[in-house]
Amino acid sequence: MSAAQKNLRTFLVDAIRWNVSGGIGFQIFRLLLFIGMGVGIYAYSFQARYGLAVTGMNDIVSWGFYISNFTFLVGVAAAAVMLILPAYIFHDPDFHRVVIIGEGVAVGALVMCLCFILVDLGGPLQAWHLIPGIGIFNFPSSILAWDVLVLNGYLLLNALVPAYILYCHYRGKTADERKYRPFVFLSIFWAFSIHMVTAFLYQGLPARPFWNNPLMGPRFLASAFAAGPALIALILAVIHNSSSYKIERTVFNKLRLIIVVSAIINLIMLFSEIFKEFYFPTHHSSSAIYLFFGMDGHNSLVPWIWSSVGVNFLATLVLAFNPGKNNPRVLLPACGFLFVAIWMEKGIGLIVPGLIPSPLGEVVDYLPTWVELGVTLGILSLGITVVSWLIRTALIIEQDYAQQLQQERLP
Repeated sequence: MSAAQKNLRTFLVDAIRWNVSGGIGFQIFRLLLFIGMGVGIYAYSFQARYGLAVTGMNDIVSWGFYISNFTFLVGVAAAAVMLILPAYIFHDPDFHRVVIIGEGVAVGALVMCLCFILVDLGGPLQAWHLIPGIGIFNFPSSILAWDVLVLNGYLLLNALVPAYILYCHYRGKTADERKYRPFVFLSIFWAFSIHMVTAFLYQGLPARPFWNNPLMGPRFLASAFAAGPALIALILAVIHNSSSYKIERTVFNKLRLIIVVSAIINLIMLFSEIFKEFYFPTHHSSSAIYLFFGMDGHNSLVPWIWSSVGVNFLATLVLAFNPGKNNPRVLLPACGFLFVAIWMEKGIGLIVPGLIPSPLGEVVDYLPTWVELGVTLGILSLGITVVSWLIRTALIIEQDYAQQLQQERLP
């Protein structure tokens, strides 16, 4: 075995050892995640045996809870670019300390995205259709084929660049910027592409007027750059309070500005769409009418969407006016509420109404079954496990590397 292989093996062994050790609270957290994954596997066994008939989806609502979460998490993954751009391109020292955390969140979000796509296929045997050269990929005519490529490409970029940097720091060496900088530029372009291509999946369906909207792509980006940094701010707060890796207050201040600008743009686009649908309603407004006011006695999503819009608006106001001057007790809950509100509006509030009413005018209510909820819990537990493993490894390496640099500077 060569020296490089031994170093890599030692790196992987240490990463595993760091993540299986820890205090009682950390072990309970791990146990809960494994229980969540177990519930997901149990629920998926029913779907694998009986097919998608055990979900709440039907001939009319063929995209449900799985695709709703997939659509939202694509934005969470793309939001890592809001840390990558200032950290690697503009060399912002504040973001440079936390960019590795944003990339870990992006990797976990992409793992969840791909899992939601796989479970939405119905059974594992259908996955071979997504493999280029083996399945019926229909590239380049299929937008879904483009989506498969950009998602996997972005996952590869967000995994390899920080892995190289961490491996260099693990060995006590400075990462060669000339080796990873071109891939950083590529990942920035790729971050925009994963969300725009996903938006084009919906926007390019003329028979679905609720999605056939030129604002779909830009609003996907605006909502992503609000919800993603809001989640990252919450994760940074947890790290700051539960570990020795302290986050500067300036990082939260800069994140708040990014969130505010993106959230305001997202609200403007949302109100623009609402104006278009209701100022002079046509038969193309049926989906929006069903979502906001109900139709033919079917109104299960009405309280859902109004709660989402109201919480979104209030959370944006709190973040914009900044009461308490960056008081974490005010700003962090606002970030949490904004994240949940965008998930509500961009998930179920976007996907299900696009399918109702059907082209024949049929209206049905959709609610996810326990199978969908169980599978979703399992996928979310897997994603959180991936994020926590990556972040824990990164924090230990970065702290050791910072201490080593500090000792080298001492006379």
